Amino acid sequence: MKARLSLKVRAGARSTELAGRHGEAWKLNVAAPPVDGKANEAIIRFFAKLLGVPAAAVRIATGLTSPLKILEVEGLETADLERAVLDHQP
Repeated sequence: MKARLSLKVRAGARSTELAGRHGEAWKLNVAAPPVDGKANEAIIRFFAKLLGVPAAAVRIATGLTSPLKILEVEGLETADLERAVLDHQP
């Protein structure tokens, strides 16, 4: 089973944090710069820690070079992923 989550990413932010919704996608501010895949790596680490899964279970399915991304997490249902994101909101 794989869960998917749509993201609207802003790289180069002050800190890495979820920032609410953007239509159907979640807004994510990432402190890492958008060069050499650093922002993508930071996204994977952020969600692995948030969800308590290994980083190898998290991947960016689409949008490697775009601010609009689809994140895929192995071993979770989409409802569980959405719930974890909602619980993490300030």
